[in-house]
This record gives sequence, structure tokens and C-alpha cells, in this order.
Amino acid sequence: MPKSKKPLSTRDVPAQFLEASFLVGHVPQMALQSDPRVSYSLYIPPEPYKLLAANPDEDNAKQLPLLVNIHGTRRNLSAIYGDLKTFADSIPCAVLQPLFPAGIEGPNDLDSYKKLTSKSLNSNLRLLSILDEVGARWPNINTEKIFLMGFSGGGQFTQRFLYIHPDRLSAVSIGAPGKVTLLDEQQTWPKGTKDVQNVFSRSIDLSLIAAVDIHMVVGSKDTGAHGGNEFKQWQEEMKKKKKKTSKAKDTDSDQEAALAANIDASETGKGRLGTLQNIQNLWKDQGIDAHLDIVDGVGHSADGVRSCVLDFFRPLMQQINKT
Repeated sequence: MPKSKKPLSTRDVPAQFLEASFLVGHVPQMALQSDPRVSYSLYIPPEPYKLLAANPDEDNAKQLPLLVNIHGTRRNLSAIYGDLKTFADSIPCAVLQPLFPAGIEGPNDLDSYKKLTSKSLNSNLRLLSILDEVGARWPNINTEKIFLMGFSGGGQFTQRFLYIHPDRLSAVSIGAPGKVTLLDEQQTWPKGTKDVQNVFSRSIDLSLIAAVDIHMVVGSKDTGAHGGNEFKQWQEEMKKKKKKTSKAKDTDSDQEAALAANIDASETGKGRLGTLQNIQNLWKDQGIDAHLDIVDGVGHSADGVRSCVLDFFRPLMQQINKT
């Protein structure tokens, strides 16, 4: 096998050539070197980063904060070219968007990344590997403590990542997840946290979770089941079919029922709004404070709640940039 090449770092390139080297601005979509199935896009405000890179001794301790945005089921990455770019330029901060492709665990797989662990993908570890790569190539970006946001399927990821890696988070925004994991020692992952030590080789630390600035956001009209009641009924039928055939054809039935398992309506009967209200109350009883924003007139829309998310992050990042 050919020897792997050392990745080019911004330390290797004069600051005036960083744009020509595609190392600032919108960086080309990059394959994760340890697992090329996963990739990431990155936006780095050119002038603020070049200023830091050009004065390494003077600004040795200065780094841009990093906002990580986790996509939903549709894998829409357009925000990094719109609202998130504008936000990044104004703070300034860098923006990272991982891409966990659909189909990793079979042709019908849409949501394996949301659970952090599946047969061949530990999406939490892949994100940590991405952060390692970014930290090595862009030393003036803070990849040790990140600001994490995600909506819908991305909201599921962010909520679970908070449980497993609170030590890597400055703040987190959990947007309208269809399913959540409870801090429940009676249920196994991903419904509860009974077997977290076995699954992740890490334990749940409530004090570290409580130390993170936690934001939750949902639209006031985000109260219905995904796809409507008929779709929910079809999901249930697929689940029953899976149970009947699982003993005889485990692999085929897993793929056959994958779509039905992807998105579930909230058990509260109030959709994602009810889900977040419920978990906010449960967390409060467990000593964890989370601020919940309900955006008036908005349904299940990442675009509709994004300004609210960025308003939450803005003062936290600005305070870091002042120090």
C-alpha cells in the first residue's frame, strides 16, 4: 500500500496564500481519512483566520470557536452557504457540517447515525475523528470544546452526543427530534441509558451534562405525527411484519422495516413540541437546566427556527472571542 501523505496544515502555508490553497472560505467537501464513507464541509471566515495564522506568536492562545451543524434525515447541507456563513462572518467563528450518508447499513438505512452506534458506524466517534482532522489542519480553530446544533434527525444526534461527550461541548442546541433518549436506567440504548457503559465504554456524568449550556427549539405547530396518522399506522404494520419474519430472515427483515423505524411520532401525542416539553421537565428533576424556545407559527422547519438557534449561540461565542 502507498504511504499516506501528511495533510497540509495552515501552518505550512503563508497566510496570504490560504485562500488560493482552498484552506479558508468554503473548504471543498472532505472525506474523513479514517472512514471515507463519512465526509464534512467547512466554512472558515477568511480574514479573521488569516489574521490569527499570520501572527502565531502574538495570538498563540487565540482560536476561532467552532459551530458544528448536524443534518437531518434529508441530508440538506445548504445552510453553510446561507445563514450559517453569515453568522460565521459576524461572530467570527468556523462552521463544520458532517455528512453521514444514507445507506451505510443497507439500502433502506436513513437513520443509523442518529443513534450514535450501529453495526458498522459509530457516528459519535466519527465526529470526534473529524474534529481531530480539523484541529490538525486548522490549529487556529478550537476543536476541543464545540458548539453543537442539529434539527430533527440532527436533534436526535445532538441530544445523544450530549449524554456521551458532554466534556467536548461548550453549548448545544437540540432541534425538534422525533425521538429522544431518556436518562432512564431501566431501558437500554437508545431508549434509555441502562447499558451505556457497555455500548460506549463511557458512563453518564450528570454533573458534566448540567455544566453545558443547553438549548432546545421547536415550532409551535410541530405537533403532528410525521407523515400523518396513516403513515404512522403503516409504520406499525411494518414493525409487526418485521417481528414475524425476524427469526427466519434477520437481515432481510431489518432492511425491509428500516424505513418504518426511521421516524416515530411522539408518545406524548403532541408531536415534537410535546417531546421537548416532556424531556425539559424530566431533566429539571435530574438537575439539568435546558432553555426551550417555541417559535410561534412554525411547523417542522429547520429554516424556521435557525435564527432562534443562532441567537442562543451568539452571546456565548462573542464572550469567548472577547477573552
